[in-house]
Amino acid sequence: MPAKKSVPSQGLAQLKADLKQGTIGSLYLFYGEEDYLRDYYLGQLQKKLVDKGMESFNLRIFQGGDLEVQELSDAVEALPMMSQRSMVLVWDWDLFKNEQRRERVQEMLEDLPEYVCLIFAYDTMEFKANGNTKLGRLLKQKAVAVECAAQGQSDLNNWMRRRLAKRWDKEIDTAAAEYLTFLCGGLMTNLTGELDKAAAYAKGKSVTKRDIDAVCDPVLDARAFQMTDALSSGNYNRAMELLGQLLRMGESPVFILAALGRQLRQIWSARLTLEQRKGENYLAALWGIKSGWQLRKLMDAARGHSLSWCRRGVALVQQADWEMKLGGDETAVLTELILKLAVPRRGEGR
Repeated sequence: MPAKKSVPSQGLAQLKADLKQGTIGSLYLFYGEEDYLRDYYLGQLQKKLVDKGMESFNLRIFQGGDLEVQELSDAVEALPMMSQRSMVLVWDWDLFKNEQRRERVQEMLEDLPEYVCLIFAYDTMEFKANGNTKLGRLLKQKAVAVECAAQGQSDLNNWMRRRLAKRWDKEIDTAAAEYLTFLCGGLMTNLTGELDKAAAYAKGKSVTKRDIDAVCDPVLDARAFQMTDALSSGNYNRAMELLGQLLRMGESPVFILAALGRQLRQIWSARLTLEQRKGENYLAALWGIKSGWQLRKLMDAARGHSLSWCRRGVALVQQADWEMKLGGDETAVLTELILKLAVPRRGEGR
């Protein structure tokens, strides 16, 4: 399966063009789960708009919360000092909180000075544009909405190669890059630190799977996948060892169960994909899987289990979830679940 390539949002493409051509606009919205991209492009805007040493005059940053519209309006209207532009950045502010705020923000945005670049960025708060209001329609008309979404595997591979070459004079092949994405998640913010750890540890020119396993910290979903992989190969001791590691790390049994349930549902889906001869692309689209390594492991796991085992595994997770909600000992429930998964019913087969 070819690595999935992400398609930049229209707003992100517009922002890139604005930066390249020096035509930075007056109003931007930043939202989405990829913090790395958001912070990078905010940095690029600041670099273009605010001269070094002039930040205290031409850069104003607000945290949402109790920010008053008048305070923001004063910052927007303040003339830049010894510069053509100023930058005002507002974090996590609910533009649509009430009618009074909507009306006042609308008045401000309708008459933005040409010298200001006003940016609303969302990190801890989810941005939801209310298109049924005048303000929502105005934002759609005037703002460049930059969605910083998780990148596709092909883009991540290329980014990792560039970073390794520039910072470490090292390289990574496609298989190892896909494995790192699976193990540490697909967000560049976390991958940055994990990639640098693997590069610092690697003794040779290339960062390998062995280097990654030695120093990188798996995300919860990856550890849950490793547990199901151990169960798939009949390695019950390894599955219990991984469960013990997660519990010692302070992971919630409820979250572990949710991750384990997700992996078992994926294996069931993969088994159905095999049964119906739909191919890997169907499974990747169904679950939004970007890692080719993860996809291959899922298909291998599905080949090693019968449809009835997969179905029973999902049912056992549902039963464990119910037992936890009824107040059962969460750790004991998890341990019993792995015991049941490790021992197939008579005549069931794997």
